[in-house]
Amino acid sequence: MTMLITRRTSPPRARTALGAGLAGLLALTGVTALAGTADAATTLASAAAAKGRYFGTAVAANHLGEAPYVSTLNTEFDSVTPENEMKWDAVEPSRNSFNFSAADRIVSHAQSRGMKVRGHTLVWHSQLPGWVGGLNAADLRSAMNNHINRVMGQWKGKIHSWDVVNEAFQDGSSGARRSSPFQDKLGNGFIEEAFRTARAADPAAKLCYNDYNTDGINPKSNAVYAMVKDFKARGVPIDCVGFQSHFNSASPVPGDYQANLQRFADLGVEVQITELDIEGSGTSQATSYGNVVKACLAVTRCTGITVWGITDKYSWRASGTPLLFDSNYAKKPAYTAVLNALGGSSDGGGGGGGGASCTATYAKAEEWSDRFNGRVTITAGSAPISTWSVTVTLTPPQRISATWNGSPTWDSSGNVMTMKPNGNGNLAAGASTSFGFTVMKNGTSTPPVIGACTAS
Repeated sequence: MTMLITRRTSPPRARTALGAGLAGLLALTGVTALAGTADAATTLASAAAAKGRYFGTAVAANHLGEAPYVSTLNTEFDSVTPENEMKWDAVEPSRNSFNFSAADRIVSHAQSRGMKVRGHTLVWHSQLPGWVGGLNAADLRSAMNNHINRVMGQWKGKIHSWDVVNEAFQDGSSGARRSSPFQDKLGNGFIEEAFRTARAADPAAKLCYNDYNTDGINPKSNAVYAMVKDFKARGVPIDCVGFQSHFNSASPVPGDYQANLQRFADLGVEVQITELDIEGSGTSQATSYGNVVKACLAVTRCTGITVWGITDKYSWRASGTPLLFDSNYAKKPAYTAVLNALGGSSDGGGGGGGGASCTATYAKAEEWSDRFNGRVTITAGSAPISTWSVTVTLTPPQRISATWNGSPTWDSSGNVMTMKPNGNGNLAAGASTSFGFTVMKNGTSTPPVIGACTAS
């Protein structure tokens, strides 16, 4: 097979400063943000779920304040991977001094939506602060294990899969390990040590090796395959292998892509497509995306697909327009091809595609010993809406004693309130309104569950 692109393909850090953003702040303070989704199997996530897979995207914390970005994220995806926010230089810029705030915003947002989170990445030669490379072997081993323990410990029980080691093999025909501080000072055993440390740090998380240019059967993927086979034979904890799958016209989806995924799966590990993007446009791009999805569906242990970003305008390869939504969040032919390959069908709506959509965010307001006030903010997506509807579910024996700025109805149990506009429900794109209510605690302070916002 022709070798794929030989430059480092894991996306570089965005150079813009992280901004908290409205949605990020809401997530950080425990506010729940919920978006309307279309009927089952009319979004990427729902269609993938029907096939027993997740469908995720890379997320940048500094875009969580942009309404169309959040609306599309919430509507279409059920898994997130922090784009740069969990990498070593972001979380441990100086030795034993950790900063988790940006990644925390992403994890909190995902948890508020019931999304999976993929951790990316613990041990990698790139985006590595300079102090790491200056350590001697003993200090480097200590620093690596401390980093794994501290970072995994921060989100223990919250991460579905971790990219424990990233891009440890060279490009080309040698199948050799890549030169890095870890390889050069700790030797071949550093990968095994990282995985063993990671297993102890969070036994519930799936542990993955992740790399690029390994999508087809070639010397680099053969070297990774040999390592995984050895790990499985010796009981080294490894649960999954990530295939980044960055493609373009010079390095297209290889003809043996499915066969390569299958041979890894046959070793007893999950395979995950972790950073998918395909440069191009129109029918050609759509066909390639569809073929990737079909290959994953054909391999039982291919458990999910993550595209490396939501919209072309924020892609690390923006000039190649490699994603499923264009710069205006309109669904591209590639989106339709993916949805069809997953067995879904488009209804023409959904987040960011120009159809009616909305988000609902909840915040507790005043509180007394026997009751508290809640406030729900409705925000239109990237297109105007004429009405909206949101459910509020209480924990019995709580009861709502008063409402304002909306028209409520109740189910037969009295536990579920459906709130609609009290009069004109028109909202311009990105505009907001709110309603409120008083909850009588009756012995429990559990916050209400806010359902998905639906709009037309």
